[in-house]
Amino acid sequence: MKQAALTQSVLFKSALFKSALSLAALLAGAAAAASPNGKALFTTNCAGCHQATGQGVPGAFPPLANHVGTLLAAQGGRAYVEHVVLYGLNGKISVNGKTYNGVMPAFGQLKDADLAAILNYVSTSWGNKLPKGQKPFTAADLAKYRQDKKTPAQVNALRPKTVK
Repeated sequence: MKQAALTQSVLFKSALFKSALSLAALLAGAAAAASPNGKALFTTNCAGCHQATGQGVPGAFPPLANHVGTLLAAQGGRAYVEHVVLYGLNGKISVNGKTYNGVMPAFGQLKDADLAAILNYVSTSWGNKLPKGQKPFTAADLAKYRQDKKTPAQVNALRPKTVK
């Protein structure tokens, strides 16, 4: 009798463990499905100007490729790029030694999680890397700047002066 009870107990625990694993896999899949796709969001909202390759359009729209990592590494750079996507940008900037003087629209109408996904995609694509010690962007990172209500020209003033 003890052997039968022991066998039942082992089988029950094994089934319970398998169910827990299945539930964990299901939840992980649901979380991944709920996570915004940075590449798709970039393609829809940003690639028209910055191009799918992040190269921009010479003389019109600055490249993001091989540049965003430099911005993020500069003092105040992370907050600057968060403000750029929320409030837009207006005025002269220098990117990789070339001057651009245009307007980038604000994308504050997008959800914070979507903006974070776009920034994470851009900051790890086309030769860009997150600087050492920096974590990926989160919705909370963007949410903390929503109350700032800056103009695109004010955002330009936040641009790190050390970035060329």
